[in-house]
Amino acid sequence: METLTTRREHKKAVTRRALANAALRLAMEHGLDGVTVEDIADAAGVSRRTFSNYFTSKEDAVLDADRQRMRALVTLVQARPERESAWQALRASTADLYRDRPLPDVEWMAQLRLLRRHPSLLARQAGDQVALERDLTAVLVLREPDEEVARLMAATFLATIRTGIALWLEGAGKQQLPGLVDRLLGRVVVQGT
Repeated sequence: METLTTRREHKKAVTRRALANAALRLAMEHGLDGVTVEDIADAAGVSRRTFSNYFTSKEDAVLDADRQRMRALVTLVQARPERESAWQALRASTADLYRDRPLPDVEWMAQLRLLRRHPSLLARQAGDQVALERDLTAVLVLREPDEEVARLMAATFLATIRTGIALWLEGAGKQQLPGLVDRLLGRVVVQGT
């Protein structure tokens, strides 16, 4: 029974990834407005109904990889050794996240450029960032019991990451993103670290 469940979960993950990849590829080729949910489903070889089982809209499908990175970051922070301060755990988790992803991550760069051109994607991403800040705060408060400090730390961390990504994109990837982000994170003065 467990093997059947594992296979089913694997198949669902493969289908989700195929839909998200198709959405991003088609949006890059035709622009977000030139792509329909039906186009994405067809490109992934599934029905419109199957698409709806995974995503509520084409925007959600395009943003899926970004959301997966966010979940991975929260998981990495949770898994860091307890002896690390909250800020140390954030920095180390970011290094781990970038180490586990191919660089330059062409898919991610394409998504980031697409985001900058479409306000509907930026609005959804802003909502995702609010959720990520809340989730990071919940994890950080276990290391930093002052909730105000934990919230400020999560917000500062995310702003620093966004700044690093913007500088990286504007510089056409000339600098290595992990080094750039770590350097910026190192410039932030954090209480208690």
